[in-house]
Amino acid sequence: METCHALPASCGGPTLHKHFQVTLEGMSIDEIIDAVTPLGEVLVLRPGPGDGSPEGAWGDVFLYVSPDGVVPRTQPFATVVTRDQPGEPPAGLDRPGSFRVNVGVSREEFTALVGRGPREPAGDEPAADTTDTVLAHPAYGGLGWVCVVDPGPRTEAVVRDLLRSAHARARTRRERRDAVS
Repeated sequence: METCHALPASCGGPTLHKHFQVTLEGMSIDEIIDAVTPLGEVLVLRPGPGDGSPEGAWGDVFLYVSPDGVVPRTQPFATVVTRDQPGEPPAGLDRPGSFRVNVGVSREEFTALVGRGPREPAGDEPAADTTDTVLAHPAYGGLGWVCVVDPGPRTEAVVRDLLRSAHARARTRRERRDAVS
């Protein structure tokens, strides 16, 4: 079976991997969870059958900073979704094993990654189903969220860095809230 993983045009297009019949493995959902849990105070929610969560969330992952292990009244700092979401352009998550990691980032990170500010109009950007590429989140990009469909060799290090940064910002916000109350 021939598998070819394309690189950006700036890297010369398709790689030689097709000649070696090698499939470059991407990150798994468990690897994403394993990347954030050592950061401390991380609450991982994985909705599933029988836990009272809506069926539409089964298989997804929600990552929070929560020193007491209780779901906070804040947004998660990152999520993983395993199916296309209503009201968003299809991300191709109907493919077996596909998922999208979503991360809340700073304005500076968003601009550096996407090439525009979060509230600026989208230009000629990759389609929502482009894999292994950092994209503005199709629904929450204006709020400073980015996403990666099926993170792989090109984006694994970036995804790990973004998760660490998002966790640090969420922890700082939590500490500020705790200091006020």
